[in-house]
Amino acid sequence: MAKSLFEELDGKYERQGDYLIPCLTVPAEEEQAIGIWGQRHLDYLKQYRKVTYTNLLTSGRLNAYLADINRQAQERFERLIEV
Repeated sequence: MAKSLFEELDGKYERQGDYLIPCLTVPAEEEQAIGIWGQRHLDYLKQYRKVTYTNLLTSGRLNAYLADINRQAQERFERLIEV
């Protein structure tokens, strides 16, 4: 029987009942503080942009993305409240 692409890339399977489930892991992501603006954007993604949220989460880029959003929003907020 021909190997699947997953098997060719040294993927492993785990038997659960009658099924073979691929052993997948989410890439490790560097911890970054996301702040209030990042948390609000995270809530927005979860509620209105579920596909984008899932893509960022599974690619391991969610924290970096939210930290960048937080930094940009904080800079804009500080510019708005300058006297």
